[in-house]
Amino acid sequence: MTAERARITVFDTTLRDGEQSPGCSMNQPEKLRLAQQLDRLGVDVIEAGFPIASDGDFEAVRAIASVVRRPIIAGLARACRPDIERAWEALREAARPRIHVFLATSDIHLQYKLRITRDQCLAQARESILFAKSLCDDVEFSPEDATRTDPEFLCRVLEAVVEAGATTLNIPDTVGYTVPSEFGALITTIRERVKGIENVTISAHCHNDLGMAVANALAAVAAGARQVECTINGIGERAGNASLEEIVMAMRVRPDKFAYETGVVGEQIFAASQMLSEITGVPVQPNKAITGRNAFAHEAGIHQDGVLKNPLTYEIMTPQSVGVPDSKLVLGKHSGRHALGIRCEQLGYQFDRRALDDIYRRFVRLADKIKKVEDHHLLELIRDTHKPSGSATPLIEPIPSAKAAAVNASAVTAPAPEPVKPFPVGPQTNAFGVPLPAHTDPHHEQTQQEDYLWGV
Repeated sequence: MTAERARITVFDTTLRDGEQSPGCSMNQPEKLRLAQQLDRLGVDVIEAGFPIASDGDFEAVRAIASVVRRPIIAGLARACRPDIERAWEALREAARPRIHVFLATSDIHLQYKLRITRDQCLAQARESILFAKSLCDDVEFSPEDATRTDPEFLCRVLEAVVEAGATTLNIPDTVGYTVPSEFGALITTIRERVKGIENVTISAHCHNDLGMAVANALAAVAAGARQVECTINGIGERAGNASLEEIVMAMRVRPDKFAYETGVVGEQIFAASQMLSEITGVPVQPNKAITGRNAFAHEAGIHQDGVLKNPLTYEIMTPQSVGVPDSKLVLGKHSGRHALGIRCEQLGYQFDRRALDDIYRRFVRLADKIKKVEDHHLLELIRDTHKPSGSATPLIEPIPSAKAAAVNASAVTAPAPEPVKPFPVGPQTNAFGVPLPAHTDPHHEQTQQEDYLWGV
């Protein structure tokens, strides 16, 4: 019997921490539009902003709280009365409001930023949570810079805020300093030492300064955290936050290692990513996991040959599972004849083997010069390489279903002889919508092996 999978709360802070990325600020209509997409995405908590930061942020939080009704709507506040009052004023119309209070606890922050003692920090944390709790039942507390805080003092602060009424304890790796084994051990320590911890949710908020935000968040979950704070495309302060799409898909692709589930609708991930990029004007890096334009693109001939036969050879998830329309075969100098032949077919041309070899040699030389061969380049190359005439047998056989083929077919009066072997045609298609190879033909098997080697 399969064991029940633990449910992880997804706390999206794209509209708050993500918006703090340089160049990623959003106005009220933009924040509301993205919040509605986050609702469609299925996140559990939307941190809508920092209400005291500006009048615009206050109005955006209030608008989101009034319109988006399913998820919890959170507003951030420093551990002081004016911030908490302002946050509550923005959130009070929410169907499910949460006040998120934070206070730094590391010695370096206490000494140089806040200029208070540990005892003063402890008292301020307790008093702020008591006040927030008097306004709102759902209160989250974050000890800023927790991973550089003395663990004993950290546990004292956490125990005090639990006693004061906090319902979620968020452990931030504010400066992206920790590593997975260390962060997991810290979560374990908190679970073992903090009195009343069994009555609250432990959360993880990880930054990516050393490139380990997602790994650290997953380590925290493995150690007992049941909420992860993350952003679309991993945007956030400095190097960003843990990426929502990477955390969610790691759990779905590897349930053997991460036996957890979320309420995120995978098919809405790409739409959320694209909307965020469009609103902020900040593109996703091409090699970004899950949402980058190269995440489901293949150029190497070996890879192209594999995915044309079965996408699972080089893809561990389907593009459609995250809302990407389809995989892409990028034609470049590393591509093989198999992919080139398929693309020619999609453009309306089918070649015998000799013609394809001729096209391929010229294609590789062109790809060396321009890096990526687009469709218009390929069409021009085909026209320049093979110019059918009335006195010669054309090597290009237009596919009848293609529009371009219909035009060419009307200009050729003499029927062309049957090609030695159409390239490649089979009765079935794969996920790319292209024919699968006919495995029963030994000659075709040899051809496919040659394509594989040529693509090395």
